[in-house]
Amino acid sequence: MTINSHEFPLPNKLGPETLRVIPLGGIGEIGRNMTVMQYNHDIVIVDVGVLFPEENQPGVDLILPDFEYLRDKWQKVKAIVLTHAHEDHIGGVPYLLREAPHVPIYGSKLTLALLAEKLKEHRIKSDLRMVKEGDIEKIGEFSVEFIAVNHSIPDALALAIKTGAGTLIHTGDFKMDQLPLDGRITDLNAFARLGDEGVDLALVDSTNAEVPGFVPQEKDIAPVIESIMSRAPRRVIVASFASHIHRVQQIIDAAKLNKRKVAFVGRSMVRNMGVARDLGYLTIPPNATINIDEIDDYADNEVVLITTGSQGEPMAALSRMAGLDHKIKIGDGDTVILASSLIPGNENSVNRVINGLTKQGANVVHSGNAKVHVSGHAASGELLYFYNLLKPKNVMPVHGEPRHLRANAALAIKTGVNKENVVITADGMVVDLHKRKAKIVGAVPCGYVFVDGSSVGGVAEDSLKDRRILGEEGFISVVVVVDSVENKVVTGPEIHARGFAENDAVFDEVIPIIRANLEEAMRNNVYDVNQLQKVVRRTTGKWVSDQHRRRPMIVPVVVEA
Repeated sequence: MTINSHEFPLPNKLGPETLRVIPLGGIGEIGRNMTVMQYNHDIVIVDVGVLFPEENQPGVDLILPDFEYLRDKWQKVKAIVLTHAHEDHIGGVPYLLREAPHVPIYGSKLTLALLAEKLKEHRIKSDLRMVKEGDIEKIGEFSVEFIAVNHSIPDALALAIKTGAGTLIHTGDFKMDQLPLDGRITDLNAFARLGDEGVDLALVDSTNAEVPGFVPQEKDIAPVIESIMSRAPRRVIVASFASHIHRVQQIIDAAKLNKRKVAFVGRSMVRNMGVARDLGYLTIPPNATINIDEIDDYADNEVVLITTGSQGEPMAALSRMAGLDHKIKIGDGDTVILASSLIPGNENSVNRVINGLTKQGANVVHSGNAKVHVSGHAASGELLYFYNLLKPKNVMPVHGEPRHLRANAALAIKTGVNKENVVITADGMVVDLHKRKAKIVGAVPCGYVFVDGSSVGGVAEDSLKDRRILGEEGFISVVVVVDSVENKVVTGPEIHARGFAENDAVFDEVIPIIRANLEEAMRNNVYDVNQLQKVVRRTTGKWVSDQHRRRPMIVPVVVEA
């Protein structure tokens, strides 16, 4: 069981009666979920999500899966099938459709409604085909059955995909809440039926595989939110995912009990809740909501704000409130509830928001000090139950970091899955299912694709490294004019810095060293401008490192007189 895709060569040509599975995102990370499945000449894609950047990726807005493997195969792609409407599963769809606008998209009612709003923002039209649990669609050489699963967004679906190579189950994101707010439970009967028929390969959500027991029920959150709200002396600001309709419903219900008006803050929150209300997934009592511009017309203890920014996203409303950069100003005695889990990698951003809000006098409630969130992903007890029900021949853990994948693999083995039939993969690895046996047969190139403003894929890792250096170590420019005939420096060096020192006079010590090294190089018949610039960079860099223990970006400019 390995997770290093670099150890594998390109796979051989796909053979007959073989289902090929290639994850292009979502393996080894939380986000960017995308899986390519090929049987004979037909391809189906499951989910096309995005990953949100970390602090060491400055300037990046989103991270996409790498579509390179598909670029000479677009005509083989028969469909995109979506499991649910979270950004890490649908956020990359507009970018894929720019390259393959002909591909139809299958998804549930809410999933397609939220996707349609996203496509409208990108000015993209697409062939959206609505399905519901129990439906079976023939897509090329694939037969896809849609199965109801419970998650932290309504209308989530698992997939039973059948080909001549066997039956594959893709759980999507799921848990087994037996008393969900919408009454729509994970269809265990369907999974049991498929298990009895025979499941050859199961791709199973790994996010909470390390968590013991069962995930608490969503309904347990309501009394906690109601209690916090009833004791709050001033405004209540609740940050949640803009897709967590069940959580927003609980907040609206608690606000009604406490005679508070609700205002939605943040473009995605306003948009998604409007869609959910119109489709009947969100119930808003008459006169229960107000516009954000109306909040000053009410006393502080009569208002609840539901906002985006629970993950500390820099441009989200809550982050801007914490940074005093929003028209809503946090006041002493306000209560802020972070009603979400902490996505790995966002710890620093979220802590920065909590500290910023606390400095302004807010009482910040989060999952670390109160039960204000339950996960949407099955814990280990639920996964054990699921494996015993499904009885898969082969298992491929998905949706998780390496530790989650391995924990999920261990659970599968405990329930009787042969250790040799559990494949732990990484993005780009190729798994073939042939004669009821799944094995890794190679790997395809698969990297991060960065979205930076309107640029998609134009930012390389070297560019990010430069940005990190600029942000952390500063920038130094060195301009010098040389006379290669006389072998001497005519003007300079002139040194200017940004983010390094308050006064450029700090470089007075290195100027004669640069001049001496340049003149020595020219006396040794080094006249090429590029080579002389390397002398400047090397001399300056060594001095800065020795004297200041810093590694700034150094840009030398050598001009020949």
